[in-house]
Amino acid sequence: MSTVRFATEHPYCVEIDNGALEKLPALIADSSRVAVIYAEPLVEVALEVARLVGSATVSVLSIGVPEGEAAKTPQILASCWSTLASAGFTRSDLIIGVGGGATTDLAGFVAASWLRGVSYLSVPTTVLAMVDASVGGKTGIDLPEGKNLVGAFHEPNGVIADLSLLATLPAREIRSGLAEVIKAGFITDERIRALIAESASGSLDVASARHAELIRRAVQFKADVVSKDLRETTSVGAAIGREVLNYGHTLGHAIESWEHYELRHGEAVALGMIFAAHLSRRLLGLSDEAVATHYELLAALGLPTSYRRAPFGELRELMARDKKTRGQALRFVGLRNLGDPAMIVAPSERVLEECYAQLGRD
Repeated sequence: MSTVRFATEHPYCVEIDNGALEKLPALIADSSRVAVIYAEPLVEVALEVARLVGSATVSVLSIGVPEGEAAKTPQILASCWSTLASAGFTRSDLIIGVGGGATTDLAGFVAASWLRGVSYLSVPTTVLAMVDASVGGKTGIDLPEGKNLVGAFHEPNGVIADLSLLATLPAREIRSGLAEVIKAGFITDERIRALIAESASGSLDVASARHAELIRRAVQFKADVVSKDLRETTSVGAAIGREVLNYGHTLGHAIESWEHYELRHGEAVALGMIFAAHLSRRLLGLSDEAVATHYELLAALGLPTSYRRAPFGELRELMARDKKTRGQALRFVGLRNLGDPAMIVAPSERVLEECYAQLGRD
């Protein structure tokens, strides 16, 4: 069992192992009622969670929601509120989110907003949710105008990353989740880059020790960043704090939105990282070799490295709505070298468009 501790305002642990679900009963504390918000295709996992936490003294309310980004809407949020209201949920009760990143984002925001905040546990069931969405204390929902525009910081009481839940995950979802892992490799962890370079197939094998190490390292990376800057308060001007986690995300979120979320989050972020690498070469002096490493490692994992579909002007408008934008200034995380991140603030429109054009070249 690997345990990664988040030393934040309300410290908690992420338990990473096969069979980690067995840790759940010890985490429900004094709650007499538990609401399990789960992605509807995961009803069997939700039933197992209910079995583990339900008892003579703890009742369980199950709330099924659509899979993926379709769950992160004001309408689904309101339906969850209504269900909790009808059940008479109180401030001493507990919410558990079971599913991928969209489900845990929604469930966390339900917990953050219900009665101004109730306790929350996360049971991520995808690679992406384990290494990114369910850890770090950010929760939220989408609007038609943009991704995660409504949200709150609300730290969980704990996160259970049961690796056995990944056994039936589609290959595309595994690849998507690993985009957030290799992001940590580009930003700081050379060992992540080495593990993927040594064996892309082993990295994609969710039953392998290599994959488990990648997940642990990515979670530890996020814990190190978030423990120093939970609310992105140290990202001011050219200074970089928690905002470092956004490497590849400014353009990535715009592509996701333009594609109506038909591209997976990690696929869009992979494209965003290629764009950020080109931007870094232009403005921060990132080497051609480091840019090539982006292409090589992302392609080895089966992630996209070229994109032509969306007109740049439309993506530029979407980036302007991104929650990371400050006033009129676009902010990008870039790299001086692999492992040496830096902010790029308000780059010229010409450079942005020329770097986007690089995505159209195979």
